[in-house]
Amino acid sequence: MCQITHRIMDSLTGSTMWMILGQNQSWVSEFILVGFSSDPTTNNILFIVFLLMYLSSVLGNGLITMLVCLDTQLHTPMYFFLCTLSLLDMSYVTTTMPQMLVHLLAHSQTISFAGCWLQMFVFGALGIAESILFIVMAYDRYVAICYPLHYTVILNWGLCIQLVFRTCVCGFFLSLLHTSFTMSLPYCGPNRVNHYFCEGPSVRSLACMDTHLIEMVDLVLSVFVVLIPMSLIVASYIHIVKAILKIKSTQGRCKAFSTCASHLTVVILFYAPATYIYTRPNSSYSPERDKQVSLFYNIFTALLNPVVYSLKNKDIKRALLKVMGHGGGASEPGF
Repeated sequence: MCQITHRIMDSLTGSTMWMILGQNQSWVSEFILVGFSSDPTTNNILFIVFLLMYLSSVLGNGLITMLVCLDTQLHTPMYFFLCTLSLLDMSYVTTTMPQMLVHLLAHSQTISFAGCWLQMFVFGALGIAESILFIVMAYDRYVAICYPLHYTVILNWGLCIQLVFRTCVCGFFLSLLHTSFTMSLPYCGPNRVNHYFCEGPSVRSLACMDTHLIEMVDLVLSVFVVLIPMSLIVASYIHIVKAILKIKSTQGRCKAFSTCASHLTVVILFYAPATYIYTRPNSSYSPERDKQVSLFYNIFTALLNPVVYSLKNKDIKRALLKVMGHGGGASEPGF
């Protein structure tokens, strides 16, 4: 305990010294985002690819949001949470993609210190909120399968709104904590961030002081943001599987499993790369590999979520046909 206290005091002392000596230092006022390549031809190709991915992501998530809002038969807790996920995905990918697209074509790849702070904060807030929302969605499936007769009573609209509100508040609070710790570090140069956006570990690697204390804080936050949600989701699905195995009808079992398949798929797509980025030791930090991995939980997840949720979802297909003027018939609940 004493050793930990001494380490923290040493880090705080170092930070204080930097504040005292700051008047004589050249502090960074902007960062340069290196991106993926310095070759103009490669950047032009990447611009087209990422532009198509971004537009597809916004279109897909926007379509799901519109269908849930317009179709009264989709006004259920399950689709309310799905609509929230789509809104988070659209905001999440918009935090980084437009700027990255501009930097792929522009000669300047700079971002101001304040802009970097804001991007890191918003990106973290939306990512943490999405991570927590997956727990809420797992709880929704747990109640729907384990307590089907009490589903609308347990998950009433008041509770649903509270869960989403608290999810967003928790995301913004934890992100503010992480961003404040990271951006309060002294940055006196160099200012080249080897990434396509202001990601915490990439920016922190440029700090002009020992960052072990901040890394410890990051590790604690990662436990709350990644490991605890994953544990709660696994616990929920253990109860769900037990309940499904008690269903005597084979058709009933398949239908119950299918209602969880989409959620499990997007959870894996999100948590697998996020776990690698935010829980691995700092000694294994690899800028080039991290840029590639971050594409999965930043871009590909937002792109694939609408596809995963609508591929076998009869309610979404019916609502789409209805909006397109082809009728749609009666609603078939579930997937």
